[in-house]
Amino acid sequence: MDLTTHYLGMKLKSPIVPSASPLSEEIGNIRKMEDAGAGAVVLHSLFEEQIAQESLDLDHFTTKGTESFAESLTYFPEPGEYRLGPEEYLNHIRKAKEAVKIPIIASLNGTSAGGWTDYAARMEEAGADALELNIYYIPTDPSLSAEKVENTYVEIVKSVRSTIRIPVAVKISPFFSNLAYTAGRLDRAGANALVLFNRFYQPDIDLEDLEVRTHVLLSTPQAMRLPLRWIAILHGRVKADLAATGGIHTAEDCLKMLMAGAKTTMLCSVLLKKGIDQIREIEKGMRKWMEEHEYVSVEQMQGSMSQRSVADPAAFERAQYMRALAGYRT
Repeated sequence: MDLTTHYLGMKLKSPIVPSASPLSEEIGNIRKMEDAGAGAVVLHSLFEEQIAQESLDLDHFTTKGTESFAESLTYFPEPGEYRLGPEEYLNHIRKAKEAVKIPIIASLNGTSAGGWTDYAARMEEAGADALELNIYYIPTDPSLSAEKVENTYVEIVKSVRSTIRIPVAVKISPFFSNLAYTAGRLDRAGANALVLFNRFYQPDIDLEDLEVRTHVLLSTPQAMRLPLRWIAILHGRVKADLAATGGIHTAEDCLKMLMAGAKTTMLCSVLLKKGIDQIREIEKGMRKWMEEHEYVSVEQMQGSMSQRSVADPAAFERAQYMRALAGYRT
């Protein structure tokens, strides 16, 4: 069985790709991911807040006390000698590239163009094969129009795309008034791939302490239905590659996403729950199914069940809503 796929202009040995998570903070884990069969690895994200904090820290440590003696600036080390978070991330990219042969995709998480462009270039210089822009933006201003929100995304993509030569993927949420329109705008802005979807942190309330609690809930298999629908709808309508993420836990989940039109299927929660070796188990299940159903390659099935390919395109839209409800029995 040929599991190779093409994503972000790269030929991957498998469509199974670990997405950004704490697991990739350890080089040993990245080696395990490659050994288990991963086609590429998306590193944990560097956050916009970390970039901003680095600038604040640098300003603080290079100006504190300088009003005392005119010559005091000469006692400070060169900026490159500081070991700050973002610099460590760049070193992590270099180490990962030395440790494995599969592509390493860096990840930037933020909401504005700000420091993204500078660090996108530095990530490219560090050896990243591609960059994933993880845009985590929750507009709360009632006077902010949908168009302005979309423009923020587009400007981020344009500014980063104009700065680097490596491929750029954009990880977005489904919270747009017209996702298909926004996907088209991002595609035209230069996104080489769209990753569907970003799962936003959802706060909770502690009824005893009356405080807002912050914790991340891992996905369940039911979460895959939303990206499955939109990948099927967008396949063939945008030039950008489509990557599926969210709720992918089994070989069957991966196969469905590929048939909808995904080039890669990204895993996170299942690896955190069951371990990195789950990559190998999922690949084994995919190979077995493909053999039983006489598929010789992943590319043979990609998009075969997209909206443009199925006999009933309306199955991905509202037309099936009443039928689904009518078929439900308590």
